[in-house]
Amino acid sequence: MKAMVLERVGTPLRLKEMREPHPSAEQVLIEVEACGVCRTDLHVLDGDLPDPKLPLVLGHEIVGRVAAVGAGALATLQGKRVGVPWLGHTCGCCSFCLSGSENLCDAPGFTGYTLDGGFATHVVADANYAFVLPDNSGPVGTAPLLCAGLIGWRSLKMTGNGKAIGLYGFGAAAHILAQVCRWRQQDVYAFVRPGDEAGKRFALELGAIWAGWSDELPPIQLDAAIIFAPAGDLIPKALAAVRKGGTVVCGGIHMSDIPSMPYRLLWGERRVVSVANLTRNDAKEFFEIVGKAEIRTVTTAYPLEQANEALGDLRAGRLKGAAVLVP
Repeated sequence: MKAMVLERVGTPLRLKEMREPHPSAEQVLIEVEACGVCRTDLHVLDGDLPDPKLPLVLGHEIVGRVAAVGAGALATLQGKRVGVPWLGHTCGCCSFCLSGSENLCDAPGFTGYTLDGGFATHVVADANYAFVLPDNSGPVGTAPLLCAGLIGWRSLKMTGNGKAIGLYGFGAAAHILAQVCRWRQQDVYAFVRPGDEAGKRFALELGAIWAGWSDELPPIQLDAAIIFAPAGDLIPKALAAVRKGGTVVCGGIHMSDIPSMPYRLLWGERRVVSVANLTRNDAKEFFEIVGKAEIRTVTTAYPLEQANEALGDLRAGRLKGAAVLVP
């Protein structure tokens, strides 16, 4: 197999030939058809997330075909198209797993962080976290749904039933979630980096009723806001934009430090909450919505060997929608 490998934090990925992995019990071997490139991949690469497995194959928005099935996995998975997300394994026995909060598992495995991921031609995955996808689902268009879509959906659920939803950072997750909100008849207010006129146009094309800079206030008070950009200074800005009783959801796995802010921004029973990982039930709910809402992702495809270029374009904000690697 071939893979783009992170050998040392902070260095570019290297294309390497490796021995094709063999699925152990309850695992499947997947021939990768596409793998999305997520901002979390940058956080792993840059060392923002501590103690990654090294050497490491990044990538946690994987779509591919099951090429081999381990002894403890269902034989019916053979040949199926599956998707593999960020949460790649849970212990199944801690208090969180037993209470239905497997996203908070005490001994998890994370695809492309503590487990090898999909920036490769092949990957092994826990069969319990390989979601069967329709045969007619396009691999490139589906890949961003495995993280940007799933985390966006979990974030939206945490906002409650508000009508006016603010989205800070209009990248892969927001461009999917804007379509979900439109289907749910919620109004999207999009916030992009100051000066990003293309980002404003993109948000309006996808159904946002207003788009402005991240340091602006929207024309009305929001019921809730979701922050996808990894910038802690957006939290006080979002709190200033939501009404009393409103919620600000932090949708990323990493964020820069939150600055000091006056208590009045939080007062009025406003809440700030974080989203951690996902559950298999989130995936079940979300993929049912994808079909009903006719979600369409906007993607830029790169050959596997150009993973560093894709990461660089993501870092520089040059992407419209999501980047996807195609072996």
